[in-house]
Amino acid sequence: MRKHWAWYLLACVALVVTAACGGSPTAGPGSSAPAASDAQQVYDQINGLSGEERTNTVLDLAKKEGELSLYTSNTDMDDVVKAFEAKYPIKVNTYRANSETVLQRVLQESSARYQGADLIETNAGELNAMQQQQLLYPYKGALRDKVRPEGQKDGWTADRFNAFVVGWNTNKVPAGTAPKSLKDLVEPQWKGRVGLEIGDVDWYAAMVEYYKAQGMSDQEVDDFFHKLAANSKIAKGHTVMGELLAAGQFDVAPSIYSHTVSNAAEKGAPVTWKADGKPVEPVVLRPNGAGLMKSAKHPAAAMLFLDFLLTEGQDAIAGANRIGAIPTAQDPLAGVATVTVPEEELLNNPDKWNDAYKNVTDSGGKA
Repeated sequence: MRKHWAWYLLACVALVVTAACGGSPTAGPGSSAPAASDAQQVYDQINGLSGEERTNTVLDLAKKEGELSLYTSNTDMDDVVKAFEAKYPIKVNTYRANSETVLQRVLQESSARYQGADLIETNAGELNAMQQQQLLYPYKGALRDKVRPEGQKDGWTADRFNAFVVGWNTNKVPAGTAPKSLKDLVEPQWKGRVGLEIGDVDWYAAMVEYYKAQGMSDQEVDDFFHKLAANSKIAKGHTVMGELLAAGQFDVAPSIYSHTVSNAAEKGAPVTWKADGKPVEPVVLRPNGAGLMKSAKHPAAAMLFLDFLLTEGQDAIAGANRIGAIPTAQDPLAGVATVTVPEEELLNNPDKWNDAYKNVTDSGGKA
């Protein structure tokens, strides 16, 4: 099961402490970062500007720095980096790993007083953990103001959203028979036809909070999810979920990523997440974004890249069938009821939610 944010943060901090603050695995002679105040002065200067003055200033400063160190967990970041380097004479040195590994590396380097990263682009939970450790610095400006309100976070800014949707195999679920709500999937006709992902604690927490806000009692919500799990096969990983759904190993997935379904459909798989152009509501949103490191060696380049993520980078994000941070005229969520992952609740009470969802998925069968 996917480790959750607060628990993982504590584990990483303990690991860093026991390492006795040794140097970063990647650190070398002369590689220590400048004082945090140096980067913060650059951030404050740029954050205080607007319009053409801001654009020119951040570009001039970034050109002088000449490079950028980016840590990311986004598997679709290559196209964004290539487009950025094609536009600007700035080399992007990219470290890519899963979100937990990115967090671990940042904490280790911070403890060693070595700053390898200028900008972090990863999942909400890990960014919240970094913000909790006071490693990030605010990004301000007109572009941030355009981001969906759910993505304007303390210390970091969303550049994309993962949308948890109900997806189904169109060969197994003919037109007119698709579920109209998540609650439909506890009915007897869906027995053995549903696939649940074992690590989707964030989706589960969002839907629990949603149903409680709709007037359901704690017991009613718990009973509902156990009935859903009893109709389900349990899988691990969203990529695997997408493959099993496309192969017809199960007929419907209540918490699959929208881009997983859309990408598979573009390759000819018989899958969709919309009936008559509309998804099952509500759609659960989880922001993913970017945070400026306080002690960055290349703070202006970091800000320029974040500006790029929220402008031309949004085209690359949309091209990968992901939900962009800034709504457009082609916004796939326009008019759709959404709920967001309760990030603070998960950060503060991880064991509660991990245990509750494990109890639910233990009621399901194996995929």
